[in-house]
Amino acid sequence: MTMSEKKTSPEKKQVVVNSAAPMFAKENYMWMIGGVVVIALGMLLMAGGKSSNPAVFDQKEVYSPMRITYAPLLILIGLGLEIVAIFKKPKSNA
Repeated sequence: MTMSEKKTSPEKKQVVVNSAAPMFAKENYMWMIGGVVVIALGMLLMAGGKSSNPAVFDQKEVYSPMRITYAPLLILIGLGLEIVAIFKKPKSNA
């Protein structure tokens, strides 16, 4: 038997099992959904409503406190909720 004729045994397939716990728990996902809802609400408030007359620039509508103060604050609060959701450790039942 020469080297080229040597029979090789078929390689065994190794199954890798991921035994690590999931990265996020249900509570984390609930915080994430809450953050997305708050961000979406802030975006909607920033967009504002339909102008009564599109040909006329209404400074009170464009620079209203709702659009330049409250809506950006809601977006920042939503981003803060997302950060909390990512870093919050799940409660262990053990």
